[in-house]
Amino acid sequence: MKSVSAVAAADWDACAGDENPFVSHAFLSALEDSGSVGPGSGWRPQHLMIPDAAGVPLAVAPLYLKTHSYGEYVFDWSWANAYEQAGGRYYPKLQAAVPFTPVTGPRLLVRPDVPDSDRLRQALLAAMVQFADRAGMSSVHVTFPTEGEAALAADMGFLHRQGQQYHWENPGYRDFSDFLDTLASRKRKSIRKERERANGHGVTLQTLTGDDLEPRHWRAFFQFYLSTADRKWGRPYLTQDFFLMLGERMADRVALVLGTDDDSGQYVCGALNLIGANALYGRNWGALADYKFLHFEACYYRAMDFAIARGLRWVEAGAQGEHKIQRGYLPQPTHSVHWIADPGFREAVARFVEQERAMVSEDMAALTAFGPYRRGERQGD
Repeated sequence: MKSVSAVAAADWDACAGDENPFVSHAFLSALEDSGSVGPGSGWRPQHLMIPDAAGVPLAVAPLYLKTHSYGEYVFDWSWANAYEQAGGRYYPKLQAAVPFTPVTGPRLLVRPDVPDSDRLRQALLAAMVQFADRAGMSSVHVTFPTEGEAALAADMGFLHRQGQQYHWENPGYRDFSDFLDTLASRKRKSIRKERERANGHGVTLQTLTGDDLEPRHWRAFFQFYLSTADRKWGRPYLTQDFFLMLGERMADRVALVLGTDDDSGQYVCGALNLIGANALYGRNWGALADYKFLHFEACYYRAMDFAIARGLRWVEAGAQGEHKIQRGYLPQPTHSVHWIADPGFREAVARFVEQERAMVSEDMAALTAFGPYRRGERQGD
């Protein structure tokens, strides 16, 4: 399918479920309708669907034809360079993913009332390989799938790659002080001082969701998004229309933290989160000036506050950043799976993935051991 809109929203969401907002019809269609993906973006929709006899979807998968490796957060630039230096053509490739979104979630979406759902997930994976093989593509990549989906794909011959992110778990804290009580004394004092300094800039933060969100909030936030893109990426992936559509289509699944300058009354920073059934997902941050520690307050601590208030089980704070450990976010594994057409190239990638997986596991164990929690009181113990 050339667009997710080829499937009725109710039919797509019957497969996607309501746990993860990023695979919802509303989110994926906002990416397409806003021009954030599609012509000129290097992300061309090629979504898959397996219908029943009446044409009703039993399973779907968000799938894209990629002409580059931007916006994926599972880096394969070195693979592309090696393959092309050897005379191959790495692009285009197939990517089962949510564009610009390094968030773990289902990628092989099956209606919950369908028996033998793994058979349909295998059929989706097989269809991706067949599509790539017929088109002479170098590879198929499924990024940030669930652990179960990754294991299923590995059983079918996909190479299983492991990465890591930093997540905060909420075992049922009553408030933020409840969480602080689990920390070593030095870390507890450090976070309190950090929050105090972050809130001492004359900037008032508020968290908006649902009907409280207005187009003016999104227009302000888009400027913060552009400022971050200018400093880090050089090219913004998302358009202003995307954020406006997000507010129109799924405002009740958004928690937007905005900071207002107390003197001017102008918005000066913002942090975007999406709300899942069990988790809060931190996505984008930006500010018009440098405010010491305000990033940590808006993105991490306010996210914790929101998760505690809503009874959400964890917060995912996005890709990268060992500094998150000192603020209560511990490393968690992420997954991707890869089908490589060329046997020789596949063998080389397989060796790399195996070595990388061992290094990531060792790194996660070491980082967790030196986290902020009291000995014997780390989250999940």
